[in-house]
Amino acid sequence: MDLAVAILLVLLNLASWCTCSDSRLLVKMTLVPSASRIGGFCLDGSLPAYHLHRGFGAGARNWLLQFEGGGWCNDIQSCLERAQTRRGSTLYMNRLEDFNGILSNNASLNPDFYNWNRVKLRYCDGGSFSGDAKFDNGTSVLYFRGKKIWEAIILDLLPKGLMHARKALLSGCSAGGLSSFLHCENFARILPRNTSVKCLSDAGFFMDERDVTLNHTMRNFFENLVSLQGIEENLNKNCTSFLNNPKLCMFPQYFLKYITTPLFILNTAYDVYQFHHALVPPSADTSGHWNRCKLSIASCDTRQLDILQDFRQDMLVALLSSRIYSRRGGMFINSCFAHCQSESQDTWFARDSPQIHSKTIAEAVGDWYFSRNTSLLIDCAYPCGTCCHNIVA
Repeated sequence: MDLAVAILLVLLNLASWCTCSDSRLLVKMTLVPSASRIGGFCLDGSLPAYHLHRGFGAGARNWLLQFEGGGWCNDIQSCLERAQTRRGSTLYMNRLEDFNGILSNNASLNPDFYNWNRVKLRYCDGGSFSGDAKFDNGTSVLYFRGKKIWEAIILDLLPKGLMHARKALLSGCSAGGLSSFLHCENFARILPRNTSVKCLSDAGFFMDERDVTLNHTMRNFFENLVSLQGIEENLNKNCTSFLNNPKLCMFPQYFLKYITTPLFILNTAYDVYQFHHALVPPSADTSGHWNRCKLSIASCDTRQLDILQDFRQDMLVALLSSRIYSRRGGMFINSCFAHCQSESQDTWFARDSPQIHSKTIAEAVGDWYFSRNTSLLIDCAYPCGTCCHNIVA
């Protein structure tokens, strides 16, 4: 370990958390030195990290782990570029993380999970915590060790109380939401049998959908991602043995039916990331015909709106066809043009948060986790959602 890393470790571990005068909860980063023993490195070879805010009172033995999101890299060039940013190295990350939404410690803002042990797993591998490979051409080195990062963080947290968890929730948004799908079963196996383990995926239900030019843009992207980062061996074995193309098991729609751990799916039916990168990627709209529609739904023409409605319908079919395998599951599928809704206070639990049948996302997730009520909430099609916080205006 070099001197710079040693100094950084000392500084980061002087305290585990702090609060600021504006009432925000800023939680300090914890590096995982032991990750080096199992090869759990970020893309650039730096140590992985997480942020932990301790639970208290009745929640002192309950744990919520939240995967950070942030896209992927599926070729050497994009991964080399990513390795020089906070998405590929802890050296470039903020040392304090703002905990709000599902991570808040305020009972009025996060009524069901505010007093749990809450952990933010920092994302620095570019492969949804699932790869296990290394690139070394003699000049550049890249570590695709997302699975090892996940294992190292878990090993670090177990003696800190996770091994004695009474209740546990594995969550994440975007690429982190996909991580929740991918690691849900493993998380349940790690913890004691008497622990109530459930999983939540926020904006992680990425669809194997053709783009507007009928090309498989998202499929090709994921196939390259799986190949580059050595992910195939870590995908659901029931799924990979069933499909002719095992790489497709990176898509939740193909392996969701094999997840037996209770799972809640939070997604918009018009997910903005998928709208911009899977349904209408730049390669499928070189003339810019969709530019105005991407900026404002009011500018979409009839044909464009029909395509968006077809995408929503395909998502619902994929979700509902899989639900028969998981009767303990829950859903909150609204009609907003957004991406990730659990980590922002405005969308998680606030006066003007998105609602379906007068229920906020926080209330729906809490009702599901604590079995207070059935939470299968699907909003009607756009223009439903009068309280949406749209990214697309």
